[in-house]
Order: sequence, then C-alpha cells, then structure tokens
Amino acid sequence: MKKVSIIVPCYNEESNIQSLQESITRLMQQESTYEWEIMLIDDGSSDQTLTNIKAVRAQDRRFSYIALSRNFGKEQAMLAGFDHVTGDCAIVMDADLQHPVDIIPQMIALWEQGYDDVYGKRDSRGKESPMRRILTLAYYRFLQRVANVDILPNVGDFRLLDRKCVDALRQLRESQRYTKALYGWIGFRKKEIRFNQESRHGGTSSFNYRKLFGLAIEGITTYTTAPLRISTILGLLVSLFAFIYMCYVFFKTIIVGEPVQGFPTLIIVLLFLGGVQLISLGIIGEYLGRIFHETKHRPSYFIQEKEGMDE
Repeated sequence: MKKVSIIVPCYNEESNIQSLQESITRLMQQESTYEWEIMLIDDGSSDQTLTNIKAVRAQDRRFSYIALSRNFGKEQAMLAGFDHVTGDCAIVMDADLQHPVDIIPQMIALWEQGYDDVYGKRDSRGKESPMRRILTLAYYRFLQRVANVDILPNVGDFRLLDRKCVDALRQLRESQRYTKALYGWIGFRKKEIRFNQESRHGGTSSFNYRKLFGLAIEGITTYTTAPLRISTILGLLVSLFAFIYMCYVFFKTIIVGEPVQGFPTLIIVLLFLGGVQLISLGIIGEYLGRIFHETKHRPSYFIQEKEGMDE
C-alpha cells in the first residue's frame, strides 16, 4: 500500500484547524486504498493553534505535528515537513482551506500516471483586492523574464511531490529559501492541474503588503542576477548620456560662444546620478547580505516538540 503524506504549515490558524481536520478526514475515507500521514507544522504561532493541533492528534493518530521553537517563516516550515515526511509522495497545502482538498484525488491520479510534480494552477484567486492581484501578476511576469529557472504564474505551494522530489528539496539547505523557484530548479516530470482558489475559511492572512514585498525581493535576488545587470546597464546609459551632454555643452561654448548656464539643470543631474548610485549600492547590498547569511551556515529551524513520526 502506497503512503501519501500531507504537509500543512500553520501560523495563527486556530480557527481553521478543526475544519481542516474534517476535510482531510473525509479525503482519507474516500481514498482508503492509501496509507495516510498528515503532518501539521506549527510555525511559532502566538494563538491556540498548537493546542488545537494537539487535540487533533489525540483524536486521530494519523495526524502528527512539529512545533518550531519560533516563527521561522513558511519556507522553513515546509522544509521541516520535507525533512520528516515518510510517504511515497507529499502534498503541500495551506491550513486556511484556500487549497481545495477535493483536488487532491486528481493529483494522486496524475502521480499514479508517472508525473513527479503535480502543481495546482489558480484559475481564480478568491477574495483578493484588485491592487494585490495586479501587483502579483506583474511581479510573476517580471520574475519569469529575468529568472534563470522556470517560475510559473498563478502557481503557489499547493502541489503533490514524488518522493524523489522531496529528497531533492531536502538536499537544498540554503538559508534564503524561495521554494517556488526551487520546484522549477530541481526539474523532474511536471503536470499542472487547474483549480479555483477558495476564500479563507477563517482568520486573516499573515501576509501583508510589507511581507509580500519582502518575499518579492527575496525571489528576485535569490534566483537571478538581473538587478545587478540592470544596474550596470543603467550606469552605462547614464555615463553615455553625460558624455553626449558634455560634448554638446563644449560645442555650444567653444564654437557658438554661448556661455555655460543652467544651475538648476546641474542640480537635477547631480541628484539623478546620486539616486542611481544609491540604487546600485542597495542592489549590491541585497546580494552581499544574502552571502553574509549563507556563510553563517545556521540551521534553517529548531524544533520545540514533535509527536507522531519516526525519530
């Protein structure tokens, strides 16, 4: 009998744990030909999420849990799940039920056909503000063009991964993780399955615009050096423009005899050049900061307690 694992990162999801348990339990009853392992990862929640997870564990021993020592972030929580699941495949989904459990049997069917990575692609994004939707799609279009790996738009972490994919992701231990790009980097045979993203069952999303902006910068600077190249090209263009303008001023002054004027223009040019330099330094600083963190070789997470898995 094949074993299917489900990894569910949880952060302040106390209002969703019971509904999540009920949905997954119905799934396991429907797909009784498989052995199931449900791993809930508490990412340092500050509410009653861990308490509710322990209650679920007490009711159904197929549910196990890992409680991280603090909030390390979703990327590290997923890595903890990859490190501990034992199934022949692993399904990653959110705890807020925006990822429909009803799609999982279709994922399993495609996996049985030989696909290693069955990823969910959103046809709709649920109740999401128009501004956030526009910015998200624009970001993925930009990232798709500049990244050196295939990052698919409207595709998140809701997917089924074969054991070989899980083992590959476990080997990638960088501290600055952007798993959406890692899925493409490891390769293997992929297949999309389309779904409509539901609205959150309860609670509020922990991803505000500030966190989403940080995640966007993480994705751009972790898997592409395009910002450095853009900075270089911009510097060359500014230098070329300055040289042409210098020749123009020299020609007017020497040949035509027009006196050099334009103090406001001089200030504008200086401010523009200063801004370009600061932007370039900021881009370089982002990459140096990531090098700095990687050289520390710190563990990606620490576990406070866990139950229901092989030691």
